[in-house]
This record gives sequence, structure tokens and C-alpha cells, in this order.
Amino acid sequence: MNPDDKSFFLDAMEDVQPLKRGPDIHWQPSRNTRTRQEVDSEQLDNFLTLDFLDLLPLEEPLAFQREGVQQGVIDKLHSGKYARQASLNLLRQPAERCRQMLYSFIRQAGRDGLRNLIIIHGKGCEQNSHPNVVRSYLARWLTEFEEVQAFCVALPHHGGSGACYVSLRKSDEAKQDNWERHAKRSR
Repeated sequence: MNPDDKSFFLDAMEDVQPLKRGPDIHWQPSRNTRTRQEVDSEQLDNFLTLDFLDLLPLEEPLAFQREGVQQGVIDKLHSGKYARQASLNLLRQPAERCRQMLYSFIRQAGRDGLRNLIIIHGKGCEQNSHPNVVRSYLARWLTEFEEVQAFCVALPHHGGSGACYVSLRKSDEAKQDNWERHAKRSR
């Protein structure tokens, strides 16, 4: 409100008197009974989008690797030789909820120094089914995280085409620990 508007308002309200609480005045209780939702401050930074999406064909396996990731790491990931340190189940969740859950999951895994994850997204029998929509979004979202080095389809006993293994980048602490361990050996 600029100073002129404020002075006009105060002039107009100069002779207004507040209502007195008397026997003839009955205040109605507030009808706003909705509970206040807590704002998840972590989700305010969520950069994952729900924009237009080309659905991945069901025959196309989920796979991604960043430049510089060694082939041996990819081979071990494909064969399920890395122990899964955490899992996320996205079955029967709306896309927006999946987006929020994935963002929180990857961020928490990074804070905890986890490297090998599994995400269960489900299998869709039809091209436009909900699990295939989530699967297609997941393929996009995982590439948007800098921490994600690679991901691929899980082995059949871990969910097959309805799940994927995810490999995260080493944390700075893990890199330092690894460097110190190897430096001691070389002395």
C-alpha cells in the first residue's frame, strides 16, 4: 500500500467503532475445519518435472550410464552383483506422489552415503497403462539427478522389467576414505 492509499484508508476509517460484545451479538464459530498441511521444505527444491512425456515402449529396457562410468561397473550393475542398500516401492502411486517420493529417496540416499538402490515401479501390460507412465517418468527423472551414475533393469528375481537398479556417485567422504585406504597400501 503506498502512502497516499494508506492516508485515504485511515481518513475513511476515522469514525469507525469496533463492535461491542453484547447479548444480541452471536459470533459464529469458524467453519474452516481443514487441517493445515505441513509444507515439506525439501520438496520446495524438487526440480523433477511432470511435463509432456513420450512413453517408452514396453520392449525398450530402462538403461542409462553417464559418461566416464567404467564398463565393469555397468556389468556388475546389470548382473545384480552390488548389494542393494535401499529400495523404493512406487507401485499404485500417482505420478506426482512418485515424483515426491523419488526426490526424497535419492536425496536421503545421498546424505546417508548409499550407492546401490533398487526402485520398484511395476510392469504395465498395455502401452498407456499407469505402470508404464511411471516407468517412463522414472527414466527421465533419474537422468536429471547428478548423483545417478547409471541405472538398468533388475534381474527377474528382483522384479525384472518392473524394477530397476540404480547406482549413485560416491560421496566425498567415501572418496576420501577410499583414497586413504589405497594410499596406505602403496607405502
